[in-house]
Amino acid sequence: MGTPRAPGVRVLLLLLLLLLLLLLASGEENSTGTPASNPHHEDSRNTCQGLINRDRYGNFYLQDTAKCFTKCEQSSNESCDLGNLQRYWLDYENYLVEGSLEKTMNLSLPFLKAVVKNVSTNISDDLYFSLTPSQITGQVPEDKHMFPDRVRLPRSLFASLQGSRSEVRLAVSVLDIGSGNLFKGPRLSLEDAGSVLNNRLVGLSVGRTRVTGLTEPLEITFSHQPQPPNMTLTCVFWDVTKGSTGDWSSEGCSTDVRAEGTVCRCDHLTFFALLLRPVLDKVTVQALTKISQAGCGASMVFLAFTIIFAALRFCRKRFESEDALKIHVALSISLFLLNLTFFINLDHGPKLSLVPCGALGAISHYFLLCVFTWMGLEAFHLYLLIIRVFNTYFGHYFLKLSLVGWGLPALMVIGTGSASSYGRYTIRDQENRSTLELCWFSNETALYITVHGYFLVTYLFNAVVLGLVAWKIFTLPGATAGKEKRQKWKGVLTLLGLSSLVGMTWGLAILTPLGLSTVYIFALFNSFQGLSQKPPGREGWLMSWELAPGSGKATQTEAGLSPSFVSGAARGLSPSSLRGNASILLCPLARAYPWPPRGCPRWSPQPDMTFQV
Repeated sequence: MGTPRAPGVRVLLLLLLLLLLLLLASGEENSTGTPASNPHHEDSRNTCQGLINRDRYGNFYLQDTAKCFTKCEQSSNESCDLGNLQRYWLDYENYLVEGSLEKTMNLSLPFLKAVVKNVSTNISDDLYFSLTPSQITGQVPEDKHMFPDRVRLPRSLFASLQGSRSEVRLAVSVLDIGSGNLFKGPRLSLEDAGSVLNNRLVGLSVGRTRVTGLTEPLEITFSHQPQPPNMTLTCVFWDVTKGSTGDWSSEGCSTDVRAEGTVCRCDHLTFFALLLRPVLDKVTVQALTKISQAGCGASMVFLAFTIIFAALRFCRKRFESEDALKIHVALSISLFLLNLTFFINLDHGPKLSLVPCGALGAISHYFLLCVFTWMGLEAFHLYLLIIRVFNTYFGHYFLKLSLVGWGLPALMVIGTGSASSYGRYTIRDQENRSTLELCWFSNETALYITVHGYFLVTYLFNAVVLGLVAWKIFTLPGATAGKEKRQKWKGVLTLLGLSSLVGMTWGLAILTPLGLSTVYIFALFNSFQGLSQKPPGREGWLMSWELAPGSGKATQTEAGLSPSFVSGAARGLSPSSLRGNASILLCPLARAYPWPPRGCPRWSPQPDMTFQV
């Protein structure tokens, strides 16, 4: 007979079965639970969300979090929380000065170098620390040749922290943030092609003490190779109060760019870096484009008014023989057409196919060369009028000038086009990202020869002529007779008008490598050049001097020489045939010749002498 099972065994088996069922139910609930029950459940699995390693600063966690420097890129699908990650590294700086137990600690990881030590608040000398990435950060002697990357902490910084403390905890770190999006911020958006130089951040902290407003700033020296002229360097610090995740700011910092590196001087402690940004980043290009559009639009209005007024006057045969006015109108036409092609190029250039884009580039090139040529012809005409004066007759004078003004650029454009030099022209930053596309040149050699070289030749010629004109103006008898100061500033105004006429403002292009400010000045002055071209009035185009009989008083109108003087001298007529205020300009030049021109009084040195016409 079998022995019956004890009741206790049955109860035990029943309890074990019940426990097994409970465990299975618990596992199923966990496997099917929704993320809503734990909103950070999935995010905590991702290191680059900045949650799983929060407040953990062992070497393993540091290296695990540092992987996000490369994972968090714009083109990556990795889910990143930049705010949490940046806060992690900022808090780590505080951990170094408060959480570490060693009196002196040196840390060396591939992406991080740090030193932590106690410093007396009663030191007698400044402290220097090496920031060379290949070396362990540590205190070094003052030797800029042996330690080109270094930080100088003035002793006055520690003296200001004395109070009740005899020493403070100092942490100096160098963090390599890689090429990702961490510590870039809105100021260094990838579209603007900005970057942190060498991807290095320098962290400086003294306990949890917030150090600001130092009377003697600290100095951080970043060594680097000479940068291209289109790049600018700026010393900045990470400002956690900017935006939702922080941004770079230069407040309280100054930048001293030198041949061997850049010295940053700041009046506070935090994370520092040296920003490298192109002078013509995308934002700057957009601003310059808007300035150019506004200036060219306003210039076109004035130029159109000038051309229409001159056409009406020509129909009435009012200045058929006034060559200076014809030259001025030709310059106005070329400027108007250049501005027009500029607008067409901006709006439609990037959308055109290769052949139409090349044709638009050739047209833009042609009108630009026409502007340069007619400015040179303006200077040539001034030379004949004011410097040479006599024996200046040329048959079919304006026709010959027109052949040069419109024909020479056409020959250059035909030659350039035959070499297939026109096409899409892209302005790029240092990271090879496009900032602006135009239909212009596809061959940079042709650009340098036919634009830069041609401009330089005409500009030098115009500058020499303008210098000779200035010498004539300021050595005239009228410049020293009567009210000397008034005559001088009138001469200055005359030169300013002539400078705009012969294109001296284009010379600012030579200064654009000096910085962004010169780029803005160049765009502003040259886009508004057409505003100086006004319709011809009775008294002339440039800056004419009118002396009232017996008064010696000069008044100015816009354009330097009267039509009667222009037309007469250009055709080689004798001075006696000139009328109006032309003789007034010519007569003071008589002192430079052994005889006075007919119609001018003999020269005498009386200071109060006035000329009657």
